Amino acid sequence: MKAVILAGGLGVRLKPFTQIIPKPLLPIGEKSVLEIQIERLRAHGFTDIFLATNYKSDYIERFFGDGSEFGVRLTISREKIPLGTAGPLTLLQERLDSPFVVMNGDVLSLVDFGKLYDFAMEQDSMLTLCLKKEIMPFDFGNIFFEGELVTGIEEKPDIVMHILAGIYVMKPEIFRFFPKDEFFGMDMLIKKMLAGKERVSKYELKDYWLDIGRIDDYYTAQKEYNEHFDTGG
Repeated sequence: MKAVILAGGLGVRLKPFTQIIPKPLLPIGEKSVLEIQIERLRAHGFTDIFLATNYKSDYIERFFGDGSEFGVRLTISREKIPLGTAGPLTLLQERLDSPFVVMNGDVLSLVDFGKLYDFAMEQDSMLTLCLKKEIMPFDFGNIFFEGELVTGIEEKPDIVMHILAGIYVMKPEIFRFFPKDEFFGMDMLIKKMLAGKERVSKYELKDYWLDIGRIDDYYTAQKEYNEHFDTGG
């Protein structure tokens, strides 16, 4: 099975760390973020892995080589111009001739990629999105009213949202929605498909998940590595 890791981000919010090394190579415990991702994918049967790179691509290529040391067949794809979060996939279109997983290079998760893949194959859709339920406390009371009369109060309600988890499963036919050699984000792809009345499926993650987008998130990942990943989970 095939998977693409989007590893071309600049990591602006993780400076100064990313001024030295690319975000996907930041160490978490004894391994880099990319190493953990590759190991998780390999454990669930993904042996052909493509790294879509841009910023400091040479660092990534020297670190991983052909992937044999990690038990996978690894291909490095380089952007010549910034193509967004979905656009880099067009550079791999000929190689992605069967359904494939796509994930952001700054996401750590214990999702069972095999179960996710099987679920997506059962759906009558070209795209399956992984969602994560986030519950955020709200520090103020919410007042309900009709006209000038108050009808109720909800004290410090939780805000519940389902967010994109940065993990997707796509079928090759999806490439007909991609422009060539243009900046194209995942949000643009989703909106384009929905506007065309295409089916888009969702898979809610119940497993551990963390987006390492900010300094605080990186410190959280360091603290939680032993609990979630150092045991082979």
